[in-house]
Amino acid sequence: MKKVITFMAVVVLVFQFGNAQETLQKVLDKHNDHSIPYINVEELSKDTSVVLLDSREPKEFKTSHLNNAVLVGYDHFNIKDITKNIEDKNQKIVVYCSLGIRSETIAKKIKDAGYTNVYNLYGGIFEWSNNEKPLVNSKGKETKKVHTFNKDWSQWLLKGEKIYEE
Repeated sequence: MKKVITFMAVVVLVFQFGNAQETLQKVLDKHNDHSIPYINVEELSKDTSVVLLDSREPKEFKTSHLNNAVLVGYDHFNIKDITKNIEDKNQKIVVYCSLGIRSETIAKKIKDAGYTNVYNLYGGIFEWSNNEKPLVNSKGKETKKVHTFNKDWSQWLLKGEKIYEE
């Protein structure tokens, strides 16, 4: 009986994970024009020479972010901050947000400023957390908390502690 219950639990998890991924792809297809290439979590986790830019808002970044990421924001993004701090236009840059929608918008602005090696993290910080990659809070301490903005968007965070406003 234990084997049957375990098997059923695994089937349910695989089904839920597969549906979330399919839905995520549909959401990205709906909101993005794919003018910025994606980089997946596994590729990014192996690359130590990349500049990570977080295009979420300060309260999201404060809750958690990828280690060594720089907050550039979305609502108050300023391309001059990028051109002032990243002189090499060929530097590999990965922009991320919650899912990969806001990050595509910011990545386009960076690309339009002449940067040639700009990527969008597929699935954003949610996918990073779903793959059990480390996140840090504003104090640099590892955390499982992820700001998901609201309950609706939190459906794509499968692994991690969901933080959002009601």
